Amino acid sequence: MAAPKKGRRQAGAPGRPGRALALITIVILALAGGMFASGHTTPRLGIDLAGGTSITLKAQNEPGQPNAINKTNMDTAVGIMERRVNGMGVSEAEVQTQGNDNIIVNIPKGTDSNQAREQVGTTAKLYFRPVLTVTQGSPLPDPSKTPKPTPSATGKDAAGKDKPTAKDPKGTPTPSATTQGRAVTDALKAPTPTPSATGSKAPAPKTTPPPAADPATQKLEKAFAALDCNNTKQREAAGRGIKPSEPTIACGLATDNKTWEKYILGPAELEGTDVKKAGAQFDQQRAMWIVNMEFTKAGSDKFSKTTSKLMSQQPPMNQFGIILDGNVVSAPSVRTVLSGSAEISGSFTQESAQELGNILSYGSLPLSFNEEAVDTVTPALGSDQLEAGLIAGAIGLALVVIYLVLYYRGLSFVALLSLLVSGILTYTIMALLGPILGFALNLPAVCGAIVAIGITADSFIVYFERIRDEIREGRTLRPAVERAWPRARRTILVSDFVSLLSAVVLYAVTVGKVQGFAFTLGLTTLLDVVVVFLFTKPLMTLLASKTKFFGNGHKWSGLDPKRLGVQPPLRRTRRVSVPTEPKEA
Repeated sequence: MAAPKKGRRQAGAPGRPGRALALITIVILALAGGMFASGHTTPRLGIDLAGGTSITLKAQNEPGQPNAINKTNMDTAVGIMERRVNGMGVSEAEVQTQGNDNIIVNIPKGTDSNQAREQVGTTAKLYFRPVLTVTQGSPLPDPSKTPKPTPSATGKDAAGKDKPTAKDPKGTPTPSATTQGRAVTDALKAPTPTPSATGSKAPAPKTTPPPAADPATQKLEKAFAALDCNNTKQREAAGRGIKPSEPTIACGLATDNKTWEKYILGPAELEGTDVKKAGAQFDQQRAMWIVNMEFTKAGSDKFSKTTSKLMSQQPPMNQFGIILDGNVVSAPSVRTVLSGSAEISGSFTQESAQELGNILSYGSLPLSFNEEAVDTVTPALGSDQLEAGLIAGAIGLALVVIYLVLYYRGLSFVALLSLLVSGILTYTIMALLGPILGFALNLPAVCGAIVAIGITADSFIVYFERIRDEIREGRTLRPAVERAWPRARRTILVSDFVSLLSAVVLYAVTVGKVQGFAFTLGLTTLLDVVVVFLFTKPLMTLLASKTKFFGNGHKWSGLDPKRLGVQPPLRRTRRVSVPTEPKEA
């Protein structure tokens, strides 16, 4: 007689249910511990449940730029919109891409929706303005530590160090109000070079300062003195409503990225559309990061005239400010005449150089955005929708419980415990996905969770019916539980695979809130497989072998052989042959 092979379990053997139950218990405890440790004990709610504004923007190629919609341009646009939303003083706002050409802006409750639409829906405004005055919000650095001039690259003009100090070369203190007023007045009254068809020279500026500043200049200086760049609202409102042809005030971060500087800026000399392309580059010879700019033909002429005027000025009036949406993102100084291309060098890191390069590129970004949809939900309506979703889920769960209790009796205890485990896993994972991936539970996601109740219950029903089929064929409960599992397992896996495939396709081809439904459906489908394999099946094995209520087929267990139409005695392994009726001649 041949000995049985070691290491192979016979078909229908119970396996080790204790290990599976211990494993899923550890997983639940780990997820719950992580949830409480992170402090995020509730799922993050979406705009339609918590209240707020959701704006969907669709990118469009500009004429002559068929391939402008790409990851780099879209990420740059997202960065610009994030700056705008944060400038409104909004906390917990979310700006992200969806698909290849959509940007979703979610702004929580308490925000002016009209202002939000205006901020994110308009094209970014990039200007180059001459610096007239700059002051710092912290003590000025020692003049001996003033950065040295940056050497120009071979065959290319160069701008000086980014963000020079506000002191003059002699290290004198910041100009007083009177001196500052004269400087600003002189600069504002100096003519701005403009292209001339005849090439005639512009009249030379007057060298004698006027006795008093005009009312517009006095108003500008007064606004400059009152400006507090540490105040977000004042910072964003500083240049609002100012035309490009008018002088303005603005704020910008100093080189330490901690101190705000405030500027008086002259009329715009160039616009972002004058920049052909820009990008960060690592200079191998000087071992430093630089930003290269290349201008269009019209932009080259404008920039040449601007730099020729600025190079002869004293600091800080030899600087030009790069202004994006009213904020100074860089203010390099000029030491030579520049034309078709320029280089900005300074204390750049790779990240800061790439950020400035992206900002300069956005001025000529061949993209525009159309407002596809705007959804504004009040907190009261969001609360009502959340309550309605929870009520719908409770009704659906109650109907499933009633059906299981009436039809499966004792087996409903196993199904309810499995649903409870699935619910705990779903809740903890959703709570953790909020801070980790930015997942927000919206109304379609709640619908997906409700649908998942039926999908999870369907898996239990498949397994219970397979067990009943085995009992009807004459087996007792313990062998029936083990022999029914391979057949039920295949059916459950195929069914869940179809549901998961549907969720993946739905998530891939849709945008917006529908993706919440698809994500929740896919997540709960995966958790259904985990629960059935690691909890439902091992629990049934233990109940069949360790309890008399299920093992002996109590009439309320849902596995009573008499109620299933089986006559004793029951066979344990061999199938009962079904007699066939003789055919009549």
